[in-house]
Amino acid sequence: MGAKGSLRGNFQRAIDRRQLLNAEAAARQLGRLSLADALALTLLIAEQAPERFPRAGARWHARFVLEADGLGVSESQLALAAVAVLPDADAAALLAELARRYRVANVAAALRRYLPQERLASERSAQ
Repeated sequence: MGAKGSLRGNFQRAIDRRQLLNAEAAARQLGRLSLADALALTLLIAEQAPERFPRAGARWHARFVLEADGLGVSESQLALAAVAVLPDADAAALLAELARRYRVANVAAALRRYLPQERLASERSAQ
């Protein structure tokens, strides 16, 4: 495993352990994060540094719009409204559905930890 692999592991461990400073340091070393990793970091910011969340959420939304294949204005507005109230379970479910519909990889996985068990069960049965 190369340096990028171990940096990615450091980032993921920091996210899993809810260590915001370590996650940010690892993210800087990695350079550009995947959209799913950027969402994980954004959710950690929402949890631990809520005063920074509005800007982080807006940046994540901008990337989502750019990376979502065929996303229109209405769906972009829905996504922004959902991001604004994260980690609300309904908002997370809406973002996961938009990501699936517009083929944005791994967003649902990054959100899963914020969905209640009942939501996960209904999400699985709908697939």
